[in-house]
Order: sequence, then structure tokens, then C-alpha cells
Amino acid sequence: MSEAERIELPKDYVPSEDEDFMNDRQKEYFRRKLMAWKDEILRESRSTISNLQEDMGALPDLADRASTETDRSLELRARDRQRKLISKIESALRRIEEDEYGYCEETGEPIALARLDARPVATLSLEAQERHERKERVHRDD
Repeated sequence: MSEAERIELPKDYVPSEDEDFMNDRQKEYFRRKLMAWKDEILRESRSTISNLQEDMGALPDLADRASTETDRSLELRARDRQRKLISKIESALRRIEEDEYGYCEETGEPIALARLDARPVATLSLEAQERHERKERVHRDD
């Protein structure tokens, strides 16, 4: 769907089970939600980069220096997780454009709207996700 084809949504619009699944309004709702999430992550990332580039100055106290390094390390790990999340968001946006969004990759069944609203990058239905996690636990215990 091109920018010119985007549809208008009421400000209070929330996808409903009473509508056809993944109709144009629902797809637009999730597209906007994903774009806003991505923009927020990118804003935070720019802030982090700015903070990391600031001169720490000479911290004479080893404890202060260690604490600062620990904080920076945690921040960089968080940013790495967010970089991976951006990739998932972009994948979800592609699925919207290809009319594949909202359907379980494993079963092909619709993913519940409440799940998509809570986790817009979800690719598995709740049942398929639970099966996947159970299988992961079993193999991890081996």
C-alpha cells in the first residue's frame, strides 16, 4: 500500500474481533503502531549514542570508573536487543505489505488481535508459541 493509499483511522480506533480479520483498517492500525515503536527505539538509540560519545573526563576514582563502564555495557546490550527488535519490526511491516501479517507462521491460523496488540511483531499464535517454548525447555533440560 503506497503512502497515497493509506486510510484514515479514527483516533480511538482499536481492532475488533467483529471486523474481518486483517482488513485494511487493521493493517493500517498495526502499521502505524509498528512505525511509532520503531521511531521511538531510533530516538532512544540516538540519545544513547550521544551520551556514550560525551567525554567521561578523567574519573580518578576506580569505583566511579567501573560503575560508569558497567552502565555503558548494560546500555550497549540494551541497544543491541533493540537493534534486533527493529529488524523484527521491519519484518512485520514487510508482512503487512505482503498481506501475510497476523497469521501464524506455523499453522497459518490468525493470531489473536489481543496478542498482536500486545506484541505486534508476533509471528506465532499463542498456542504455537507455547508449544515452541515447551519444546525449547525440554531440549534445554537435556
